[in-house]
Amino acid sequence: MERQETAGKGVEQGKRMFMRYVFFKASREWRSLPSEEKEAGAREFRAVLERHSEALRLRFYSLVGIRGDVDFMIWAVADDLRRVQDMVSELLGTGLGRRLDVPYSYLAMTKKSSYLGSHRHPGQEGDDMDKPRDSKYLFVYPLVKKREWYGLPFVERQRIMAEHFKVGHKYPSIKINTGYSFGLDDQEFVVAFEGDDPGDFLDLVEELRSSEASKYTERETPIFTCAAVDPRTMVKLLG
Repeated sequence: MERQETAGKGVEQGKRMFMRYVFFKASREWRSLPSEEKEAGAREFRAVLERHSEALRLRFYSLVGIRGDVDFMIWAVADDLRRVQDMVSELLGTGLGRRLDVPYSYLAMTKKSSYLGSHRHPGQEGDDMDKPRDSKYLFVYPLVKKREWYGLPFVERQRIMAEHFKVGHKYPSIKINTGYSFGLDDQEFVVAFEGDDPGDFLDLVEELRSSEASKYTERETPIFTCAAVDPRTMVKLLG
């Protein structure tokens, strides 16, 4: 499948950004519509995406056949949250949008990790939101830490996270994008990993389970495996 990202001209490089992950589920009514009506609704939906791509950075993913409770996801990066609101509102007003539910949605912001210190490496999280990989998959989940984590001295947390990062460096094919949600949404982080091989991500997560940092995790579900597509394919896969 062809994959597509639209790079909004209004997205300012180097600025802290909002990251919005919106998951959609099509109703049975949509699938039972006549082909002509579905095509008209799909064109209207895609036209809204194209119009807002001038101000937003958008990426598109299908979950049809991967999860049963969602069909597709739009990842929007913006420097103004109202722009994302406007886009989603317009999408829900289209012929397709009126037959969509939003089972999950997550809001976060970019921020350099305080645990990295002076350490630098290519592709470091928070450095290159303006240069995303053209990866086949995105693995997304919300994350909440146990309160005991924040009671540890900072130097202790930094030591634990150094081990965490060391495991991640063993899997260079996987790129992490960490969003921070403190006070903005129900979770504390939204973590999104880009990669071409789900097996690499499976092995990474399995190894991280045995790290010291893992015992301070309160919740990290639901987890979404998202296949990158272009907007036309994203809608076509709805059936």
